[in-house]
Amino acid sequence: MPRGTTKRRPATIAALLDAAWELFAERGFAAASIPDICTAAGLTKGAFYSNFADKDALFLALFDREWRTRAERVRRALPTGQELARILDAEAAVPLAAAEPDRRWVLVSMEFTLHAVRTPHVAALLAEHEARGRAELAAVLTEALETAGRAPTVPIEELVCLLVALAEGSDIQALTEQAATGEPPADLTAKALTTLVRNLSAPSTEQVADFRSR
Repeated sequence: MPRGTTKRRPATIAALLDAAWELFAERGFAAASIPDICTAAGLTKGAFYSNFADKDALFLALFDREWRTRAERVRRALPTGQELARILDAEAAVPLAAAEPDRRWVLVSMEFTLHAVRTPHVAALLAEHEARGRAELAAVLTEALETAGRAPTVPIEELVCLLVALAEGSDIQALTEQAATGEPPADLTAKALTTLVRNLSAPSTEQVADFRSR
């Protein structure tokens, strides 16, 4: 590949992902065609196919980018140390952090998930990408719990699966209620996530001793 093309590749990929994100959210995954995405990105079909085999591959790259963004957002928002310990030790359902649903991502990801369920080889690919995304969140949560002197009472992978399932289900319910009533739904997701972490983690003796000695 020519050197100039290699240098342009990250910008080309970013432009395609940004255009796809907008069109998938506006029209839906199925309705947004590759030519439409290329036009919106200001690129040719040749530029598309030099980076992605098909629209599924494009979505999965967008999926990875979104999950990295979400993991970093969780890392910044999640309390650590004594603050996290106080929240998880409290009897009241104090939320760990705000959990406002992302309407565009819910619409885009739900449609692609249904597409994957109907297409086994796409489902296999999506499962791999989801596992990597959950691993990123598991690392964030493990680090946060360790600073608070706590450890999960179930495998961290299982805890993250439950947290993701709860968050995604809550987002769908909240957005459905909002569409039906026109009113912002009650924010129960953050409290529910906190309750789940509280009940599926416990003080770690060694970690507590180390934490208190600091």
